[in-house]
Amino acid sequence: MESAPPVSLSDLDALARRFAGERHDAYSERLLARAYEEFLSRRRTALAPFVLTADGRELANFYALLAEPEATIGSIEFRLDPVPPVGAAWEFLQPFERIVLRADGSADVHPVEPGPPTRAIARLLLREHYLPRSRTDMDRAAAGGQRVELPGLFGTVDQGLAACRQQGLVPFCVTLLVYFPAERIQYDLDLFRSSLLADPRAGRLAASRRVRRTSRLSWSLDRMVARGDLSLLAARAIVVVAESNGLTAVELAHIFGGGREIVDSALQGLVARQLLSYDHRTGIYRPQLDAFLPSTTPRPGRAAVTPAGTDPALRMSVQELLAAADARAQCPLCGAPLPEGPRTILCADCTAKVSAT
Repeated sequence: MESAPPVSLSDLDALARRFAGERHDAYSERLLARAYEEFLSRRRTALAPFVLTADGRELANFYALLAEPEATIGSIEFRLDPVPPVGAAWEFLQPFERIVLRADGSADVHPVEPGPPTRAIARLLLREHYLPRSRTDMDRAAAGGQRVELPGLFGTVDQGLAACRQQGLVPFCVTLLVYFPAERIQYDLDLFRSSLLADPRAGRLAASRRVRRTSRLSWSLDRMVARGDLSLLAARAIVVVAESNGLTAVELAHIFGGGREIVDSALQGLVARQLLSYDHRTGIYRPQLDAFLPSTTPRPGRAAVTPAGTDPALRMSVQELLAAADARAQCPLCGAPLPEGPRTILCADCTAKVSAT
């Protein structure tokens, strides 16, 4: 399977100059060139190339869509061409033939095998990118100037495009977060080569080590990661550890590449934020799941989680997602549905039986 040739640096440079104006000076051009080469050098395994379609109109790549500020998008389709066969390549992912993103933030996930699509909620998470910064901007930042706040989680493609145009931001890779009633699946999209990337755990970690988390918990985790105050390695590591019962720095270095010391440093930073715990006897890092859930009372030593955005459509769709998750909640012992309202681990009958033993 051959992926498309990467988009040229000159095309990205023209986009940055068009939307960032004077901020993309000669100094910024050199920084963009460096970021471009660094991203190409970190090439991950491509699962399949995708074809991007906007309202039925096929585009050369994502940047062609970004260059059309006057366009109003009704639907966006990511279609794999060719579709890889179901198997080991899809480890940690849910196979699909195409995903259609709607203007209301919903998504239709079409399976590889013939059949009706699955309805879900989709969000775009900004991953690797370049923000134009002139020499003046860098000097101001070094002197303690105000930091540019970038939104990291977008309810629709249109919102993501608008943010990129407003800031002059050039995205390299985005993550398509698809929330199903029972779980969230994340698909990393390499925009340079228009390709779907394999999960970094595929072939490096046994699939049985994955713990499937609910969409409710994954939404809180994704919102926390989207704040943008974690390094790229830390942001990727926290998601992988959260979907496990614990991993060592050696295992994570095998998944992400690089030296154990670099990975260990990122993990210790997450421990300091009380997002992970560390067992000194075994060297295992475990997720602190309660740290991802929103709370009106900040945990000791940790800032309260800030809500992501105020878009009414986003809030409504998330409420629908959580309602769907609540409707499917079951007692892990007997399988009976749990009632609405505040959650307990077990149903009333099983709680009484456990208390009586």
